[in-house]
Amino acid sequence: MPEQGMQDKRTEEGKEPLVILTGPTAVGKTGLSIGLARRIGGEIISADSMQVYRGMDIGTAKIRPEEMEGIRHYLVDILDPGEAFNVVLFQQMAREAMEEIRSRGKIPILVGGTGFYIQALLYDIDFSDHGDKEDYRKELARLAEEKGSEYLHSRLAQVDPEYASSVHHHNVKRVIRALEYYHETGQKLSDHNRQQQEKISPYNFAYFVLNHDRQILYDRIDRRVDQMMEEGLPEEVRRLADQGCTPEMISMQGLGYKEFFAWFDGEATLEEVTERIKLETRRFAKRQLTWFRREKEVIWINKGDYASEEEILEDMTGRLREKGII
Repeated sequence: MPEQGMQDKRTEEGKEPLVILTGPTAVGKTGLSIGLARRIGGEIISADSMQVYRGMDIGTAKIRPEEMEGIRHYLVDILDPGEAFNVVLFQQMAREAMEEIRSRGKIPILVGGTGFYIQALLYDIDFSDHGDKEDYRKELARLAEEKGSEYLHSRLAQVDPEYASSVHHHNVKRVIRALEYYHETGQKLSDHNRQQQEKISPYNFAYFVLNHDRQILYDRIDRRVDQMMEEGLPEEVRRLADQGCTPEMISMQGLGYKEFFAWFDGEATLEEVTERIKLETRRFAKRQLTWFRREKEVIWINKGDYASEEEILEDMTGRLREKGII
């Protein structure tokens, strides 16, 4: 099928088109996204909280330039590991990318597994009222350092168990943000986010969630971690540490990075680190699927239901036509 551009396509409501392709880690989003972009005349915006960082290539399973097949990618390799990246910055950068993509008559395709970022962009969630109480934030950060991230997470679970169930205790930044919000407003961040999500999306969107049989997915995760180790992941993280990256940095909180510091400090063997990454990645995939099941208006694409990737693409493009996106 020949490539086709957006040609200034609008729905009757005048909403801009947006395609989302997400799913658990290692399910195969990257390869499918290239095929989809070629079919519909799209360009890709990364919805991955770690692929924004330069020098973090192996551990983030970042797409290589030669794999892009000429499809433009945005929000990849744009920050140094020492810089902070958050949902507000993501929203800003993603909106700018969408404007640029549309200016060339192309369709933006949001690809990645960070469901929180996808939700924030899709429903234009407002985070401006979260406040900026520096003293309380420092106090929480100090507690995390002194008593550990699990202690801080347990405090969140006491006041907002729903939000706590959606975030890992290692993600100290998000735990702190939720505790800050409760401290400042007396309200649960989960309630705030639910209210924001009730907003109607400003986009004419198709929200695809790619999934696979659980055991097949877990096997894919294990094989991918082994491949990352063979490709030099320990050396990649060592290089970043030598450049000044520490476990406290947001960039180093990503799976496949924070686990190596125990090895550097002689507290774990490389084999133990490898198994820890596999375990935590499987747990992460489970949390991702839980998140996507809570989202509304998603289209589940179960790989086991199709004979080939070509069939998946045929189904996806058919649904996009039905929604008036292409």
